[in-house]
Amino acid sequence: MADELTFYTNPMSRGRIVRWMLEEVGQPYKTELLDFATTAKAPAYLAINPMGKVPAVKHGDIVVTESAAICAYLADAFPAVRLAPPSGSKLRGPYYRWLFFGAGPVESAATNKALGFVVPEDRKGMAGYGSLAQVIDVLESAVSRGDYLVGGNFTAADLYLGAHIGWGMQFGWLEKRPAFERYWDRISKRPAAVRAREIDDALIPRKE
Repeated sequence: MADELTFYTNPMSRGRIVRWMLEEVGQPYKTELLDFATTAKAPAYLAINPMGKVPAVKHGDIVVTESAAICAYLADAFPAVRLAPPSGSKLRGPYYRWLFFGAGPVESAATNKALGFVVPEDRKGMAGYGSLAQVIDVLESAVSRGDYLVGGNFTAADLYLGAHIGWGMQFGWLEKRPAFERYWDRISKRPAAVRAREIDDALIPRKE
C-alpha cells in the first residue's frame, strides 16, 4: 500500500500552490483545513510544523514544509508524472535555479513590495534579490525563452514560479507585461490548475 498523503492548508494561503502540485501529481491525498489563528497554532499541528504556518505535506512518516520544497519533493517522489528533469540530467541545474529563484528573490521582493519596504540604493548588495526592478526583468527574460522554463516541458519550476506570476499580476506587485500574461495564460489553463482553483475557491468561507 502506498504511503498516505496528507495536505495541511488554508484556501487563502500559499497552500494553493501545493494544491495545484498535488492535482498535477494525481495521487490520492487527504486535506486537513486549518485556521490561521487557532488550529494552525494548536499543539497537534505545531508537531507537524513548529512555525504554525501552512502549507505542509505528510507523506507516510515524512513531513515537508515550505511550498517550493514541497513541490520539489512531490516531483521527485512521483517521477512518473515528469514534473522534474530526471536525476543526472543537465536540465536538473536550470530546474533548481528557477524553482528557487521563485522561492528566494521573487518571494522576498514581492513580500517587501507588499510591506512597502524599499531597499536603500546603497544597501542593494545586502539584499539577496538586489531590487524589485531587477527581479522583474530577470523573470521576464526567463519566461520569454520558450513555452516553459526548462527543456520545453512543464515542470514544478513552472508551477511554482508561475503561481507567483499569476498572483503578482492579480495583486499588483508585478507589471502586466505581455510575456507574463502569455506565460500565465498558458500554464493556468492546465486541467490540474483549473481543478485546484475550483477546489480551493469552494473552500473559502462565504460572507453572509
